[in-house]
Amino acid sequence: MHKTLLKWLILTLLIIYAGWVAVWAGSEARSHTCTGIDVHVEGVALADSTTQAGVLAHLAAYEGKIKGIPAHSVNTQAIEDYLSQLSNFETVECVITADHRLRIDIVPMRPEVRIFDSGGSYYINRTGKRIDSNARFFVDVPVVKGEFNENFPATTVLPLTRFISSDPFMSQLVAMVEAKDADNLLLVPRIHGHLINFGDTTRLAEKRDALKAMYRKVLPYKGWETYDTISVRFRGQVVATRRDKKPLIHSATYVEEYDPEEATLPTEEDNLPTVRTAAPAQAPSGGGNRKRPKTESASAQPAAGNENNTPAVTPDTPKQNTTQSAT
Repeated sequence: MHKTLLKWLILTLLIIYAGWVAVWAGSEARSHTCTGIDVHVEGVALADSTTQAGVLAHLAAYEGKIKGIPAHSVNTQAIEDYLSQLSNFETVECVITADHRLRIDIVPMRPEVRIFDSGGSYYINRTGKRIDSNARFFVDVPVVKGEFNENFPATTVLPLTRFISSDPFMSQLVAMVEAKDADNLLLVPRIHGHLINFGDTTRLAEKRDALKAMYRKVLPYKGWETYDTISVRFRGQVVATRRDKKPLIHSATYVEEYDPEEATLPTEEDNLPTVRTAAPAQAPSGGGNRKRPKTESASAQPAAGNENNTPAVTPDTPKQNTTQSAT
């Protein structure tokens, strides 16, 4: 009998104590204000710091007050709904800690690439879910330019962008990926002057090795600006397109040589004499004997001692027969 009464007495005292503790805790909570906000992000340190700053900046526009009000007045559910409106987070949880601070636990979306198309810019995660681009939650990921649709989704390029991020040579070489279609993925290198057609997302390591060979064995000798496109999409070969589209002439070219000294030598035509015949003299009107016409060579010179300066006939010039006719 006494043991039963003792049990009920102890139980009653425990209930009273629990009620008093609850009342005291409530009064204590009402007397303490929220002193700050702690944001915890699941992920790598660099992304965490960026996301933490973005969350705090986004909460600055929250219509309700958080810091400086009684801790029990902080509407944690409303804060979760407000942050969940952003497409950057998978889950958001808010609680008030024992030291009267608001703790926000966030599991962010993990963007893999940033897409630029005619409609603007956005991120996608590993499953292709679209994430709005927000400067407060900027992440340094591979950049892809292209127009995507149901037949050509953005996830098509993920194997290539993952390979670029994981390979030291490719990560330092490639600045951007331009997706024309599933079979023509173009790489924009940091080296100015040409594009790289990588084809599709198969045989990535083999294509990388072919590109390395082109850079090491061809371009240093041909010139880094000789080609505007280098294609490694075909198995076992590299196809390069020349920047200068003028057709090359591979046939032999014959050049006629000109010797200035040979042009001054006399030819056979120069050795032939030139004869010029003078016009016949007119007979006098009074009759009498006609005078014999005279001939002269074009190359004739006046004979020395000839006072009348009559032209002399060169030895090669034949003499003409003259006749006299009676009137």
